[in-house]
Amino acid sequence: MTQLSLRTDEELVALYASGENSAFDILLARYKDKLYSYILYLVHNSDVADDLFQDTFVRAIMTIRQGKYTESGKFYPWLTRIAHNLIIDQFRQEKNENAISNDEVDSDLFNNARFSDKSIEQQIIDQQTLCDLSRLMEHLPETQKEMVHLRYYKNLSFKEIADMQGVSINTALGRMHYAIINMRRMAKENNISLTIG
Repeated sequence: MTQLSLRTDEELVALYASGENSAFDILLARYKDKLYSYILYLVHNSDVADDLFQDTFVRAIMTIRQGKYTESGKFYPWLTRIAHNLIIDQFRQEKNENAISNDEVDSDLFNNARFSDKSIEQQIIDQQTLCDLSRLMEHLPETQKEMVHLRYYKNLSFKEIADMQGVSINTALGRMHYAIINMRRMAKENNISLTIG
């Protein structure tokens, strides 16, 4: 671990991509305070900041694991760009939740397919995906299973989960990180798609 901490960001990303999970722990420790402060400064809400911080690292983990990370020499700016995009999405979502009017758009909002109920086929696919997800969860270690359940089925923030379990947000982040890795591995081995439409 000490030797790893001397590596550059790019070396750590490459190590993590090749399966060295502790390399990501070093990256997390290196940038967590700086990134969290950046997010909190923009959103002015610690619960929202906690969730966006977590989601930023989950997005980074998935991108690196899928071999799509290409920002050579610019890991922290890449992280802040992910965070920035998530913050913009958050602001848009809040704005949309607060006001929706048929008078503000040219087309008829209430006849728009984006706002209609999902088709029966899509509902069946989503239901099957949730069943597959539930089956995969059963094979996770207890701490990871509980983390996924509280986050995605109970919609608790990472701060709420950390407080409930008496652990730090970093520990909660780590558990989710490993749960995602394990579930993606199991899904790949069993040829299961985890995309919900």
